[in-house]
Amino acid sequence: MTETPGDAPEQAEAPRVDRERLLEAYAFADRTTPRVRMNFVSSLDGAVTIEGRSGGLGDASDRLAMGVMRTLADLVLVGAGTVRVEGYGGVRLRPENVAWRREHGLADQPRLAVVSSALELQPQHPFFAEATTRPIVVTHAASDPERRKALAAVADVFVCGDVAVDLGAAVDAFAAAGVPQVLCEGGPHLFGSLLEADRVDELCLSLSPTIVAGDAGRIVRGAPELDRPMRLVHAIPAGDLLLLRYERAR
Repeated sequence: MTETPGDAPEQAEAPRVDRERLLEAYAFADRTTPRVRMNFVSSLDGAVTIEGRSGGLGDASDRLAMGVMRTLADLVLVGAGTVRVEGYGGVRLRPENVAWRREHGLADQPRLAVVSSALELQPQHPFFAEATTRPIVVTHAASDPERRKALAAVADVFVCGDVAVDLGAAVDAFAAAGVPQVLCEGGPHLFGSLLEADRVDELCLSLSPTIVAGDAGRIVRGAPELDRPMRLVHAIPAGDLLLLRYERAR
């Protein structure tokens, strides 16, 4: 099973921020109330990708922050497009993060879930084959029943919504399954859908010290324009990169 970028083995480049500080900075005050945390990286001019992928915008500090957020999460949520483009395999935390979770009464690894309407994912995909815990597939009742059946052999299939995925119902289903603290790692369309469903509680943004230009998209796509105030929780410099945490203004 491969390790994913957020918790990769030793990096040639050392992070410029302390792991213990990040565990404290990103901690949840209440683990029982369902919460959706978005985690994205963008350039100074708002680009969410460079050469088609988000990985090139991050650095060792961004990867450390991602590993910390995964350590704190009950479930890591992604869209099917992100699984295909970013090459998601199994999410495997590093030993020190597994030890932290055990000390705090959590399962060794967070669960992994993918949202898909078309279910164009093969059961042999590394997302399923390399999973450390049984994954979850979120779809709707009008999706192909044969594809649902095939994926049910390798994952728990949550049917949320009649003709489109109801993400509000999905978040409630995660909580009912015992995984209320959700870390969403994209992509932008899933972010937009969660915003439209009013289920985004927090945005953690790594601001990369680069200007990309070009026609790269933003971190949110598809949601209608609306003023959604957020409150700054922290801004942690990590070299020239800035780790921002915002929560919805109540």
